[in-house]
Amino acid sequence: MTRSALALPARRRLSTSTALAVLALLLALAVIAALATGPVPLSPGRVLAAIAGDAPLRDVAIVQALRLPRTLAAAVIGAVLGVGGAVMQGMFRNPLADPGLLGVSAGGAMGAVATIVLGAALLPEWSRPHAGAAAAFAGALSVTLLVQRLATVEGRVLIGAMLLAGIVFNALAGAVTSAMIFAADDMQLRDILFWTMGSVAGATHAKLVLVAAASLPLLLAAPLLCRALNALILGEREALTLGIPVERVKRLAVVLVALAVGASVAAAGMIAFVGIVAPHLCRLARGADHRFVLPASALVGATLLVAADTAARTVLAPAELPIGLVTSLIGGPFFLALLLRQRLAVDGS
Repeated sequence: MTRSALALPARRRLSTSTALAVLALLLALAVIAALATGPVPLSPGRVLAAIAGDAPLRDVAIVQALRLPRTLAAAVIGAVLGVGGAVMQGMFRNPLADPGLLGVSAGGAMGAVATIVLGAALLPEWSRPHAGAAAAFAGALSVTLLVQRLATVEGRVLIGAMLLAGIVFNALAGAVTSAMIFAADDMQLRDILFWTMGSVAGATHAKLVLVAAASLPLLLAAPLLCRALNALILGEREALTLGIPVERVKRLAVVLVALAVGASVAAAGMIAFVGIVAPHLCRLARGADHRFVLPASALVGATLLVAADTAARTVLAPAELPIGLVTSLIGGPFFLALLLRQRLAVDGS
């Protein structure tokens, strides 16, 4: 596939470096705004001074201990969801694909909810604070690897079979989660809400390090996947003729996405739409070339989730909305507008 086939017409394109610089600036502004916003408003100057430690102790405590971990966690998780969505869409050649299609999110939620409902009687006291996150990560990774195993026939990962297996396991995991929610008491239901609707309110520096460590392989490997994903737009057979090790790329992509998104689910629960919206926005800006789409999806996903978290904790303050609710409110109208745009394009043709 030629470069011109992947990109938008020149009059509608921004250069890659310019577009990425603009997106990075928007992310930086979103982070500063998030750190400055809250019950105790701070100016951008006070925020920067608090990050550097050259500020009153109250400002340092508010920024470094409370707001910085959750804001950076939102940025990392948003980047992971954005890149994961772009990789899945490229691999499936389907603009509606996202990491949840493989059962990552549903498996993670099932593991966490099972721990909440059943773990109190089965787990020792010392392990309970971390059991939900560990079970969410294990559930997400296990379901994804099982989906991949079922879709592998004679050494080949069949994309169609993986899609169907993902749909089936999403339904099964959702049914098991619903059954456990039905059996939960009022106290457990409040904890379950965190996993099913998402929140970064519990972010700490330790959790941030763990999520970043699990996400690093995907983010580092993303540039190496660009050529393969560009070739896969033509189809698997054509990609093979271009020298792309298609089966190796598919296995690597699934494992890396499952690892990173599983860690994100373990840290923040299920967060919808970011993995779909971010890559779409990037393609609208500069076409389908994954050399731009992957890094841009990371920046857009991070910006979206930082902004969503800021809105979640300020719109109804002192109450806090689930961040998944905010992203759904953003993603729903976006896809309605996209659908109407496509319909108008078809009617106009």
